[in-house]
Amino acid sequence: MADRSAPGCHLRLEWVYGYRGHQCRNNLYYTAAKEIVYFVAGVGVVYSPREHRQKFYLGHQDDIISLALHPERVLVATGQVGKEPYICVWDSYTVQTVSVLKDVHTHGIACLAFDLDGQRLVSVGLDSKNTVCVWDWRKGKLLSMAPGHTDRIFDISWDLYQPNKLVSCGVKHIKFWSLCGNSLTPKRGVFGKTGDLQTILCLACARDEVTYSGALNGDIYVWKGINLVRTIQGAHAAGIFSMNACEEGFATGGRDGCVRLWDLNFKPITVIDLRETDQGYKGLSVRSVCWRGDHILVGTQDSEIFEIVVHERNKPFLIMQGHCEGELWALAVHPTKPLAMTGSDDRSVRIWSLIDHALIARCNMEEPIRCAAVSTDGIHLALGMKDGSFTVLRVRDMTEVVHIKDRKEAIHELKYSPDGNFLAVGSNDSSVDIYGVVQRYKKIGECIGSLSFITHMDWSSDSKYLQTNDGNGKRLFYRMPSGKEITSKEELKGVQWASWTCVSGVEVNGIWPKYSDINDINSVDANFIGQVMVTADDYGIVKLFRYPCLRKGAKFKKYLGHSAHVTNVRWSHDHQWVVSIGGADHSVFQWKFVPDRKLKDSLHIAPQESLVDSNSDESDSDQSDVPELDSEIEQETQITYRRQVYKEDLPQLKEQCKEKRKSAASKRRERAPGNSIRLHFVHGYRGYDCRSNLFYTQTGEIVYHVAAVGVVYNRQQNTQRFYLGHDDDILCLAIHPLKDYVATGQVGRDSSIHIWDTETIKPLSVLKGYHQYGVCAVDFSADGKRLASVGIDDNHTIVLWDWKKGEKLSAVRGSKDKIFVVKINPYMPEKLITVGIKHLKFWRRAGGGLIGRKGCIGAMGRTDTMMCAVYGWTEEMVFSGTSTGDVCIWRDVFLIKTVKAHDGPVFSMHALEKGFVTGGKDGVVALWDDTFERCLKTYAIKRAALAPGSKGLLLEDNPSIRAISLGHGHILVGTKNGEILEVDKSGPITLLVQGHMEGEVWGLATHPHLPICATVSDDKTLRIWDLSPSHCMLAVRKLKKGGRCCCFSPDGKALAVGLNDGSFLIVNADTLEDLVSFQHRKDVISEIRFSPGAGKYLAVASCDNFVDIYNVMSSKRVGICKGASSYITHMDWDIRGKLLQVNTGAKEQLFFEAPRGKKQTIPTLEVEKIGWASWTSVLGSCCEGIWPIIGEVTDVTASCLTSDSKVLATGDDFGFVKLFRYPAKGKFGKFKRYVAHSTHVTNVRWTYDDSLLVTVGGADTSLMLWTYEMEGHRDTRQCDSEESDLDSEEDGGYDSDVTRENEINYTIKALSTNIRPMFGIKPHLQQKEPTLDERPPVSRALPQPEKLQTNNVGKKKRPIEDLILELVFGYRGKDCRNNVHYLNDGADVIYHTASIGILYNVATGSQSFYQEHNDDILCLTVNQHPKFTNIVATGQETQQICQLQLLLFMCGMQ
Repeated sequence: MADRSAPGCHLRLEWVYGYRGHQCRNNLYYTAAKEIVYFVAGVGVVYSPREHRQKFYLGHQDDIISLALHPERVLVATGQVGKEPYICVWDSYTVQTVSVLKDVHTHGIACLAFDLDGQRLVSVGLDSKNTVCVWDWRKGKLLSMAPGHTDRIFDISWDLYQPNKLVSCGVKHIKFWSLCGNSLTPKRGVFGKTGDLQTILCLACARDEVTYSGALNGDIYVWKGINLVRTIQGAHAAGIFSMNACEEGFATGGRDGCVRLWDLNFKPITVIDLRETDQGYKGLSVRSVCWRGDHILVGTQDSEIFEIVVHERNKPFLIMQGHCEGELWALAVHPTKPLAMTGSDDRSVRIWSLIDHALIARCNMEEPIRCAAVSTDGIHLALGMKDGSFTVLRVRDMTEVVHIKDRKEAIHELKYSPDGNFLAVGSNDSSVDIYGVVQRYKKIGECIGSLSFITHMDWSSDSKYLQTNDGNGKRLFYRMPSGKEITSKEELKGVQWASWTCVSGVEVNGIWPKYSDINDINSVDANFIGQVMVTADDYGIVKLFRYPCLRKGAKFKKYLGHSAHVTNVRWSHDHQWVVSIGGADHSVFQWKFVPDRKLKDSLHIAPQESLVDSNSDESDSDQSDVPELDSEIEQETQITYRRQVYKEDLPQLKEQCKEKRKSAASKRRERAPGNSIRLHFVHGYRGYDCRSNLFYTQTGEIVYHVAAVGVVYNRQQNTQRFYLGHDDDILCLAIHPLKDYVATGQVGRDSSIHIWDTETIKPLSVLKGYHQYGVCAVDFSADGKRLASVGIDDNHTIVLWDWKKGEKLSAVRGSKDKIFVVKINPYMPEKLITVGIKHLKFWRRAGGGLIGRKGCIGAMGRTDTMMCAVYGWTEEMVFSGTSTGDVCIWRDVFLIKTVKAHDGPVFSMHALEKGFVTGGKDGVVALWDDTFERCLKTYAIKRAALAPGSKGLLLEDNPSIRAISLGHGHILVGTKNGEILEVDKSGPITLLVQGHMEGEVWGLATHPHLPICATVSDDKTLRIWDLSPSHCMLAVRKLKKGGRCCCFSPDGKALAVGLNDGSFLIVNADTLEDLVSFQHRKDVISEIRFSPGAGKYLAVASCDNFVDIYNVMSSKRVGICKGASSYITHMDWDIRGKLLQVNTGAKEQLFFEAPRGKKQTIPTLEVEKIGWASWTSVLGSCCEGIWPIIGEVTDVTASCLTSDSKVLATGDDFGFVKLFRYPAKGKFGKFKRYVAHSTHVTNVRWTYDDSLLVTVGGADTSLMLWTYEMEGHRDTRQCDSEESDLDSEEDGGYDSDVTRENEINYTIKALSTNIRPMFGIKPHLQQKEPTLDERPPVSRALPQPEKLQTNNVGKKKRPIEDLILELVFGYRGKDCRNNVHYLNDGADVIYHTASIGILYNVATGSQSFYQEHNDDILCLTVNQHPKFTNIVATGQETQQICQLQLLLFMCGMQ
């Protein structure tokens, strides 16, 4: 079978030719180590001119377009383009990421700048508002953001002499910003008459509020404050792109190719015209300058970097060159020398030395170049042009040999034959022309089999055959030199190809992803000797595959760096290097090939870290050569936690039902019942899809979760306390290192994590806003200050929190596949690991991001699926449990060995002070020494080992273990079957908690005169539970099928159970042994009921719309109830045992006579008079009120009436248990509501004496007991009841003023039409004021003011003077409160009205004003702390309606 694994060798980036000069500026600097930092494509480059060596930063995944250098000149910030662009701050020595800033900008990051002390970073986005953001970059925290400008911003800078001031400039504007608190406020620069309003391209700040800026016309504008005070005209002949401030003064560079140096007062020192120097040329344009001491760096539009020494300014040294704008497609390598030739749309052909890393020759052509080839003797270089011609040059001196134009469309590929006699030229005209080299390139053949443009060609080793690929993905063969097409496969057998650069063919099938466009791989080149090949594609990725690569979706190693499409890739003649070229990034990358054998020597070199798994990542293709997943894990990965409707959606849904609410509010409705219920005990533990979710607390209690409840269980007293803050399934739990706090994460649209105290059961912090759909793993750091969490969104986002502050510190996309566990390094809280499906990753915090590295497996094999992990005795030791039963031991990121620990997956692992304990699917708990060399002891979980004090029965031996924890001399074990066991070190096992296994629980019945209930579930078990204080499972029986219903006989001796295959059993209620069984139906039995009294009849309802009635004594079917149009959902007998009430899925309420089953029609009033033996129906006038307003979205699944017929309990699809008064007549009755179940509550039943309500949750597998509390009984504990949703609306209780204030709508000025009624015509539409002569003699108009000037244009206008606010009458009392305060020991009074804060001096009667608000102030408070005297906060209405703008101001100070 063909090997689909990735090759063992790899590539290492050695050199990048090029520099990004186009569309960028100010992106070239000297670092503290006198190295030069710049970027090209998606790579940050640090170049050492002394050693002629490059280092690369590979943390970006798209084009870098902005760069800033930290004031200490070691750290660099770079910003990229992309849908979700981010900023990386990285170290120029180590080229490792220090911080990642993300989640704010879109489209790209146009400019960056550090402040004077380097603590803050400002960034400008490419979004429509050109958003300006200020970051505390070390923490990755956004401090402030504001819309920048409606047009592009080109440069931004901190004022280095005034703290908290910034300046930005761009298209026709300059803005001066001040940062106050978290608010950025701009003031536009006033151009006045000093200079024209025009685009400002760059700027630099100087002392005394002076700012210098470079304009598009070549002038320098000098600003003082926000006013333009002078211009330096003609500083450059064209736009000034770059301005750099240093200790000596300023350097500017412009489109005119000049660099000018200025002193600190902007007096000219010297000018360097690069166009006039040896290396200069017409059209040279400067994009970036950097002046340090006597050296100046200059970056040009055409991708060159010059270094100028000031005293030899006429001899600039060219240190980097690259292709200019236009696409780069042509690449060829010399057949015998380490040379690469490239040609581009910039019309230049260049020859690069791969040893010296330098450009050694360049020649400009007449046309854009699209392909290149070197003859086999290395003498000729052929170039294919975009206009359909091709040119042949002598490599030695770049002189022309021949220029031929036989085609009209671009030449996309050409190749010399191995014997050197022929040149094949493929064009976009769909044909290949063959030329004779010796005959001075005379055309001697033509291949015309293709129907599309020619993309790739290869010659056979004997030069007799040519294979081609075209745009349709067709592979064709021709006989050479005639060009005759070959169709016989026989003739091609045994043909050896001299090269392989084709993308179609059996040999390269594996390079194609399973679903891909035929044209997205642009280039291939095979290395026959090393049996590897390299490919280049449209996604900027260079990949390494094995060769030949026969099966689709083969594995590969991938390398990022190019930002856009990689157009061509070739091996050097001796296979030492790979050369790749980027289309739009114009760059040439040279990669060193590291074969297998050298890899082993270089293992100690850590792989390049990256944000995206960049430098050498395994294939992300389908890993079908990986062993099958264990069935249990497979099953777990298939579980979906998505809900059609989440509890968060309820308010919106209710809002949509507004009309219904109004009509409901207008009707008099029954009050909610006075009695209430309180959660008392929960049977169940969530083990089937969770792990490591079971711990001892400080006090020796046990904390775990089931459904939406966090449970603290006291094993001595057999009591439970509950955390009921969640409203949907809890999926994970972690305990604080001090064992007193717990973190739990739940399912939800915007899912939350709650941190709560196990002693007080009170929440300490709730974290929301970053995880979608649910949280599947959480972990505390060793100091307890941080929390890591993983979401179940498609990217399994990982978030690191400061949980006390509720602040997100960092986030990153974790993996496409499921992540099971996250663990924070106990020694270094900045580091963490995640494990999951074929995934183990080591993360390191970097500001707002996390940098991930995959575990290095080396020669040990491939990444297995990891189920659990813990840190060991040092910061670099990690132990992970795999799905195959091994424990992997890692040092740093390297796998050092594996140990076989269990048969089947290792689901749980716990680190002890000296050693480890593991648990697996094999049901064995193993204790290990601290190196995992010796297994010290094993405990098998078996029924035989159960101690007498157990609270239930083990369902099977060796259940799959999902959680392990140690403490108090015991091992605590949680199983997949929902059991919690305590293992004594000496061997005996005590079962503490038990619930149903995976599958839905629907069947529930309470005993007619004992505190006992029975449940039956899809897990194929029937269970009997003791409801008295011993709270244990009394009996269990396995069934052949799952069941959906059960019922005790009236004497409690028999128990009927309905199964999912249409059969039902009657068993002895004590022993659970069969008494009788029947099967008349094929569909699920949905409800089963004994008739009251002697229990003579048994009614059996099924999902195929029938109810069968059986005579229990004779064991015969005696009647069939027909006429239901849908499946049967509920059934009740009347007291006499003669009438059946039936509810169906179509919401029908039907009545049948027993035992024959004849359908009866009974009027509503009569129904109410009938005495019913039980009431579990959900339809009918007596329970109309139990259906919620959003009844279309959710179903009421179950109900049960107390024996005194006063209170009806219901369960619904939202997981709510509700209590209503009975009868619940009229729509939308009031209720008390309780949350503990997560999804639908499938059944509810009162016990025989109404002391307990028993409920079961479908998918949450739990059985919950609620104590029934009479009115007046109020417990001091946290109340888990919630009153009806409609209460507040109709109870009145509002004073008229309060009602009015409640209804005030604060319209925002900017968003609303004018509130005041307006009459008349707007001023600019009014006709001209009539003069005195034109006015009618009698006028009701006001008399004209004496000094009014009427359109006397000739008179000089007086300058408008400023208005100063002197006095304000009024105080805002109509809808505000607590907004008047004394200050300064009663000397002053502070209050507000309109948008003004007013300080009134009692003695003088004078007012002073705070006028920074721009809309009504609605609230005011004074800081009472002695440290902050006279500090006031006021909040206003604002355009961002939901965000109050708080302005703090010092009273008495303007």
